[in-house]
Amino acid sequence: MHRGVYFDAWFPRQHCYHPSLPPRRLRMIDDLVDYRATMLVWASMGGGSLALPYLEQEAFGPVDARSRFYGFVNDSEFIAACHERGIKVLGIVFEAQGWEFPVELSEQEDAVLALNELRGAGKRDWMGLREFSSNRYPKLWKPLEHYFPGGLVNSEGERVTDLIEECAARDIHGRPCHAHWVECPDREHQCFYMDRNNPVWREYLKAVIRIQIDAGVDGIQLDEAELPMGAFQYGACFCKDCVKGFRAYLQGLPAVDPVLDGTDLATFHYGEWLLARGHDFKAGRESAPLFGDYYAFQCLSIKKYFAELAGYAREYARSQGRQIIVSGNFFNCEPMYLALADDVDLVITEMRNTTYRQPEWYRYVAAFAGDKDVVVVENPYGGVVPELIGLLGKGKGYDLFRLSLFEAAAMGVNMSVPYGSWMGSVIEDSFYAPHEPAREIQTFLAEHERLFARRTVNEVAVVFSVGCTRELIGKADVSDNTANARDESVVVPYRVVTRTLSEAAVPYDVVIWTDGVTAPDRSGAEALLRYSTVILPDVFALTEAQAAAVEGYLAAGGTVVVTDRVARSLPRHENVRTAHRAVAGELLPHGRQVETTAPVAANVQHLADGSYALHLVNYDYDRDADAVRVLTDVPLRVRLPEARERATVVASDGTRTPLEPAREDGAHVVRLGSLGVYTIVVFHEGELP
Repeated sequence: MHRGVYFDAWFPRQHCYHPSLPPRRLRMIDDLVDYRATMLVWASMGGGSLALPYLEQEAFGPVDARSRFYGFVNDSEFIAACHERGIKVLGIVFEAQGWEFPVELSEQEDAVLALNELRGAGKRDWMGLREFSSNRYPKLWKPLEHYFPGGLVNSEGERVTDLIEECAARDIHGRPCHAHWVECPDREHQCFYMDRNNPVWREYLKAVIRIQIDAGVDGIQLDEAELPMGAFQYGACFCKDCVKGFRAYLQGLPAVDPVLDGTDLATFHYGEWLLARGHDFKAGRESAPLFGDYYAFQCLSIKKYFAELAGYAREYARSQGRQIIVSGNFFNCEPMYLALADDVDLVITEMRNTTYRQPEWYRYVAAFAGDKDVVVVENPYGGVVPELIGLLGKGKGYDLFRLSLFEAAAMGVNMSVPYGSWMGSVIEDSFYAPHEPAREIQTFLAEHERLFARRTVNEVAVVFSVGCTRELIGKADVSDNTANARDESVVVPYRVVTRTLSEAAVPYDVVIWTDGVTAPDRSGAEALLRYSTVILPDVFALTEAQAAAVEGYLAAGGTVVVTDRVARSLPRHENVRTAHRAVAGELLPHGRQVETTAPVAANVQHLADGSYALHLVNYDYDRDADAVRVLTDVPLRVRLPEARERATVVASDGTRTPLEPAREDGAHVVRLGSLGVYTIVVFHEGELP
């Protein structure tokens, strides 16, 4: 498991300005070493979405003597220094962002006197992608043709001299969309939402990737990996390449929707067609005619073009004699990202809603990633991060911070340490972890790596059916990404079931069944056979493969529990039970694998040496005392696949306490002398190394 650091390193008490990250200092590496960092995400050279010459300045630009005095370095030098300490650095490609900034220049336009934050000096103008692509500043920047000797030509054979005009995502009225979540409302800068379906933008992003690899990055992180599907929130995209692509998609279908009867597909324009029927692609978008086809088209597009850029990054690195890793920002790991997971080496997520207790979300993300490592970063919108930063700034909330990192590790993924991480475009601050708690947590995780494993021995599996759940989640999470509000009036049975299990200390795995649209349907009985119980929450429709998987599982003696709507094709069998989604006892016909009186979440991991590690996260936080209560004399009963003679309690401060487990009805029974924020109970043979 990686130990990630969310390494924006933006300044405290100032806006987190995209796309350019602040200059790096060598002193930062000492902090990273203290945090036992193995991987830096959102870490280096974001300025490509301002201009390629600007990106080169970030990577290789000269550093003046005054800055050297305090250890400032350019990004290629910082990356090399990280390598000396065994830390991998990812270059961040802000795929959706196309920037324009106010600038103040010398009269000769050969020096930048102010950029973004103006000071009333010199000649006022604009600087960004539009100026770069039109060669507006020959005394400041290399020309476009230096990077693209043949120029840039769009899908209609036209020479491109304005990247913003050419590549911006457009709403149904043809207006360019803005990436509002990164525009600071009290600044004049503008960020346009760019569209990766446009071949010109893909060529530009490839140039960004080349410069980052030349600067020594260990990997490429493609932010906004779902581009342009994120623009749906703005009623987009109806740019010429999306319109042409959807037209070709419809023409390639074996049969088209009857609503298109009499329509000439050779000239079909989806946006104009919708407007003529009274739809604006904002209100009631999911019920708009042909939306299902349009969604499927864009799912195929994001898979195709994400894979193109990922493949290009690897190919270019090999041409330079190097091997790199590729990842993206998979945000909340929504189903549309599933097909993209095949093309990455590491899954990076920016959780949609950061809360103080979310084991069920981590279990889903672990299932999404499969056999790949996961690094999670927090999100300032629609969650607890602003409150937590306020507490930490007063020397409070340390146990809440500890919970945020330990909870993820216990549930099978890595929660990164924030190091000047993003606080959105409105709050003028960034998130730095308090140093000592962060060092303490990361030291424990590093020194106990052997107690973590992806493989579990949890007895229960919960099926996440994309086809049955996506629409409900879309309604619940309908707000845009400047709010990330959740409509709690929308009941999502899958979420209720997993929350119910988590609150009852039930360890479980998630099994994701895709719909064949977001990703290929790979369901099969073999993925279910090791579970005593498989829960189908509101799984009201099954593909042929999914029905066969359930049938094979039942034939092997498994038990299926259904809630809410039930699929007609579900095999009839005596081992199919019905339960209420919010009643843990009904969801568990074979009883509880873990029994305890403590308010914990549990996960049972199967370690490489054959031992079993029960990870327990204690949520008993006392707000008045500002601490998680240390529980004493805690009874614990655990069913394991095989008997183990010994048990060792490993507390998050590193102390160990040996126990002699008793055996009762096939379960291991122990009592924990104390249970703090986080505890691992290892059941093993011989001595625990």
